Amino acid sequence: MVVSLSLDLPRSATEIPNEPGDASHPRVRGIGTAVPATTYSQHEILDVFGITDARVRSVFLNSAIERRALTLPSLLADGSRRQESQGELLRKHTESGLALAREAVRDCLAEAGATLADVRHLCCVTSTGFLTPGFSALLIKDLGLDTGTSRLDVVGMGCNAGLNALASVAGWARTHPGELALMVCVEVCSAAYVFDGTMRSSVVNSLFGDGSAAVAVMSGEGSGQGAGPALLRFSSRLIPEAIEAMRYDWDDAHGKFSFYLDPAVPYVVGAHAEAALTRLLAPTGLRREDIAHWVVHSGGKKVVDSVRVNLGLSRYDVRHTTGVLKDHGNLSSGSFLFSCERLLAEERAAHGDYGVLMTMGPGSTIEMALAGW
Repeated sequence: MVVSLSLDLPRSATEIPNEPGDASHPRVRGIGTAVPATTYSQHEILDVFGITDARVRSVFLNSAIERRALTLPSLLADGSRRQESQGELLRKHTESGLALAREAVRDCLAEAGATLADVRHLCCVTSTGFLTPGFSALLIKDLGLDTGTSRLDVVGMGCNAGLNALASVAGWARTHPGELALMVCVEVCSAAYVFDGTMRSSVVNSLFGDGSAAVAVMSGEGSGQGAGPALLRFSSRLIPEAIEAMRYDWDDAHGKFSFYLDPAVPYVVGAHAEAALTRLLAPTGLRREDIAHWVVHSGGKKVVDSVRVNLGLSRYDVRHTTGVLKDHGNLSSGSFLFSCERLLAEERAAHGDYGVLMTMGPGSTIEMALAGW
């Protein structure tokens, strides 16, 4: 019996269409991240809000999160925390968001070897508040960017939105070779908190942290400076039957917006992960075994474990995902960039390697991107 081994061998970069070395591919030039200076352990947050319910405490303490950066309300005379109005939460979203975005952008541009004057396109992503004009206009004014900078705001898509926006930014970069595009995720998750002692709000409050992440993208000759990968293709998978599983809507009882997470979310995402990956890789001829690097959204311990098991990944494959979750919690749309920043800092990705970026969020949706070095 003759067995052909050709289908079992990893395919090289030159064997798939539009290999990473093609200058027309947008390439990551730099990533910058920022979190507030005030950080809390899960134990400290439980103490801050006087949470004694054993079930709620268990949710916090079994989350695989050690610390999170948060912008919490001020203390009252009795030592308790003041309940913020929706207006106060929106102001926090705006003010803290601008401060975090400013820091992330400056770090990103320094990593990319670029300046504010080089930015030609700005896309801002957020789901923790609603502003008109949005963060793109506010940041152009705040940073003193060229007033002709093209811009886009992606609002309300949730944790998956970073890859949705990156697909748009990559498309802009591809049609504007040699010009720098910038995507900034601005998530002040503490501006979306409701403290009422219920299990619904406690699950949310145990998970999310504040943070911002920026990524610089460019295509064309000379865009390969730095260690960042080329962005080769993107894919999406919507799960309509789970459209209500994650949502951010108005809570009449509290007069605030409130986020809801269905307990079944990890299993829904995990069950559809393989089909989403197949859709991403099928046109390239690559297989899961050909992927050397994985950047998965830090959605929560159960979500990450479900994705890992369903895709057959090792704990090492998702080390940056779990590391970001441990250090920062779920940072919503910017989480995957925090993980990607750690991957690039390792400097282990070699020429010819492929990586998959994966985010999950309301819809329910799974977004993926194929990257190549």
